[in-house]
Amino acid sequence: MKYGYARVSTANQDLESQLTALKYEGCEKIYSEKFTGTKADRPQFKELLSILKEGDTLVVTKLDRFARSTGDAIQTVKELFNKDVKVHVLNMGLVEDTPTGRLIFNILSSFAEFERDMIVERTQEGKAIAKQREDFREGRPNKYSKKQVEHALKLLDSNSYKEVENMTGISKSTLIRAKRKATQ
Repeated sequence: MKYGYARVSTANQDLESQLTALKYEGCEKIYSEKFTGTKADRPQFKELLSILKEGDTLVVTKLDRFARSTGDAIQTVKELFNKDVKVHVLNMGLVEDTPTGRLIFNILSSFAEFERDMIVERTQEGKAIAKQREDFREGRPNKYSKKQVEHALKLLDSNSYKEVENMTGISKSTLIRAKRKATQ
């Protein structure tokens, strides 16, 4: 039986393109989840690994959907090969249980891990450069300006939270937090 596995790292990423590719490849059952791949706890993937048996094929769209480190990828593929399960990475082809197949898989796994490490390093460098600016603030920018929040707090003098929320679009929780911060 052909099984597919799809994974995205964050809740706002879309699984659709992976699911479409896996269906096109003829996967009869597809497991998917939205987790960061650096976390070892992937319940759907664990369940899938537990049901794979001799003659089955595991299909993933890319190597980084399958494992987050070279060591993890190699270990998982070894376990699957020991169960006589085939591994098909769509952008690489079928991973064969031969010396050459294992060598190619190990090399490509190393490159995938290297690419992830480089992205992390560049992100950290960019953050370090940004932190040198005087106006740097870590995290997401405020949705509302200080002036907008102050105006909303003034409106609270004569209106309820719900009314101010309807007038300004600023949520009740944001208003409560701003009011608490203003009184401190």
